[in-house]
Amino acid sequence: MLMCSLRRLSVAGSLLRRGWSGRVLLCHRAGMAVSVQVHPSPECLFDEPVQVRVGGLSPLQQVTMKASLSDEKGQAFHSLAFYRADEQGELDLSQCPSLGGHYTGTEPMGLFWSLTPATPFTRLVKRDVATSPLCVHIEVFDGHGTLERLPEQPLAACINERWFMKEGVRRIPVREGRVRGVLFVPPGDGPFPGIIDLYGSVGGVVEHRASLLANHGFLTLTLGYFGYNDLPKDFTNLDLEYFEEAVNLLRQHPKVIGPGVGAIGISKGADLVLSMITFLPHVIAAVSIGGCNANTLGNLHYKNITLPGLGFSIDKVKILESKLIDISEVTGNPMDEANKDCIIPIEKAEGHFLFVVGEDDKNWNTPLYARQAVQQLKENGKENYELIVYPEAGHLLEPSYFPFCYASFHRLVGHPVVWGGKMKPHSLAQLDLWPKIQTFLQKHLAKQSKL
Repeated sequence: MLMCSLRRLSVAGSLLRRGWSGRVLLCHRAGMAVSVQVHPSPECLFDEPVQVRVGGLSPLQQVTMKASLSDEKGQAFHSLAFYRADEQGELDLSQCPSLGGHYTGTEPMGLFWSLTPATPFTRLVKRDVATSPLCVHIEVFDGHGTLERLPEQPLAACINERWFMKEGVRRIPVREGRVRGVLFVPPGDGPFPGIIDLYGSVGGVVEHRASLLANHGFLTLTLGYFGYNDLPKDFTNLDLEYFEEAVNLLRQHPKVIGPGVGAIGISKGADLVLSMITFLPHVIAAVSIGGCNANTLGNLHYKNITLPGLGFSIDKVKILESKLIDISEVTGNPMDEANKDCIIPIEKAEGHFLFVVGEDDKNWNTPLYARQAVQQLKENGKENYELIVYPEAGHLLEPSYFPFCYASFHRLVGHPVVWGGKMKPHSLAQLDLWPKIQTFLQKHLAKQSKL
C-alpha cells in the first residue's frame, strides 16, 4: 500500500500533541487498556470494508463511537453512533447494533457512510487520488452524547487511511489531440477492459471513481469535456466527435481489450454515454446513473445530426423551507411533442445498457426517463438492457462508502440544490450498486478478442 509520506508525518505530530501514541490511543482504567482497532489493517482502499473493534471496556458499558475526516479544502465531516459493550467489555461494530445517533442497527460501515458535513451543503470529493488518502479518525467516548457534549478526551482512538489507488496503478494525465483527462492503468500486463468515465455539471475532471475502477482491473479514462484546461467553459454546444476521439485513443492503448470499450456516466454524463453507445460503434457497454433518455442542457452535434437540449421551465423551481432549491420538475418530458427531437435514438445501439435509478432523485425525473428508455428499447424488439431501481435513493449514487450527500452547490444553478434520497437506503444502494457495475462491465467487455 502507498504511504502517506509528509501528510502522515503531519497527522502523527498532531496526534502526539493531543496525547495519542502511534496509531492507537490507549486509555488505562482500573488496570484495563481501552483500545479501538481497524481490521484487517489500518490502511485500505476507499471502497473496501473494514471491521472496527473496541476492547478493554467495562461489561455492558455505554459508549459513543465518533468518526471524522477533513477533506483537502479543510472541510470537516463527522458521524457518531451509540453502542453498548458486551458482557466481556468488547464491542464489534460488525456484530453489535447502533442504538442511536446518525444511524441505527447493525451496520459495520455505518460510521463511514454516515459522515456528515460540518458545513451544510458540502459534498465530499477526493481530488488528489494518487499521493494521499482520506484519513478517518475513529474515537470512542464514555457514555452516550451528542457532538457538542462529548467528553474532552476519548477513551481510545485510531486512524483508518482510505486510499484511492492500490500499489502499481498508474495515473497518467492525458493531453493528446483535443482529448483532456486522466488515465488510470491497472498493474500488470493486461489486457484490461477500457472505460470512459464522465461526470456531470460539476465540470473539470473527477478522478475518484476512475481510480477505484482501475483498482478492480479496468483501464479507465476520466474525461473532461468542459471547464478544464483549454476545453470549453460550458457545454451549451458539444460535438460527439470529441468523445469519439477519446474512445479511439483508449482503444489504441496496448493494454486495452478490444475492439469495444465501455462508458459510465452520472447526471449529464449519463445522457452523454447514451449518445456515445448510440452513435459510436466501438462503445458497446454503457452505465447510465441518474440520467435522461434525451440530450440535456445544450446542443449535441455529430456529423450532420444535432440533438437539441431538452427544454426546461425555470418557473417550476421550488424554494424549500431550508432555502434549498428543488429542480426536480424543471426539466421537461422528452415525450412531449416539443421535446421529441431531443430524444436519443438508443434503439439503434448494438451494445448493452445498464440504467441506474434513485427513485427519490430530486435533480430530475430519473424514474420517468428510465421507464421511457426501457419502453423505447422494448418497442424496437431490444432486450439489451438492465434496469436497477433503488427506493429512497437520490441522484448522487457514488462508489461504496462515499458519504451520503443530500444537497450541495450546483454549478449551473449557482445555489445549493437538493439531490434527494435518505441517508441509510441511499448508502446501502451504493454498496449494492458498485459491484453490480463492475460485473456488468466485465460481462460485456472482458470476453472480447483484441483486433
